[in-house]
Amino acid sequence: MTIFQGRGHRKPSGGKLRRSRIKRRYELGREATLTRIGPNATKKLKTMGGNYKTIVMRTDTLNLLNPKDRSSSKVKIITVKSNPANSHYVQRNIMNKGTIVQTEKGLAKITSRPGQEGAINAVLIE
Repeated sequence: MTIFQGRGHRKPSGGKLRRSRIKRRYELGREATLTRIGPNATKKLKTMGGNYKTIVMRTDTLNLLNPKDRSSSKVKIITVKSNPANSHYVQRNIMNKGTIVQTEKGLAKITSRPGQEGAINAVLIE
């Protein structure tokens, strides 16, 4: 089943919304990429305009920025500590933007979108 990101078929008042046109292909969405901790695995998806998007399915490393000395390094992810998107993602070790993860250098907040960008970038918070 496809995911539709256009307008629904109900008005805010609850009445039925009459369609003025058919659904368009650019209004289609896709299921969420649930990026997990594990050996590296990426996937390339074809997008609109003939372009490709690299999504991260699993990874065990991230690019960590230390804001104090503005240095960056590649560090290993240990576990997911909290996830503001969904509290059930913590026990399943699912990462997305805003997730706080435990790394070898301390706690870090993910600033990139792993399911959209193909890499995980994070900022050290502790």
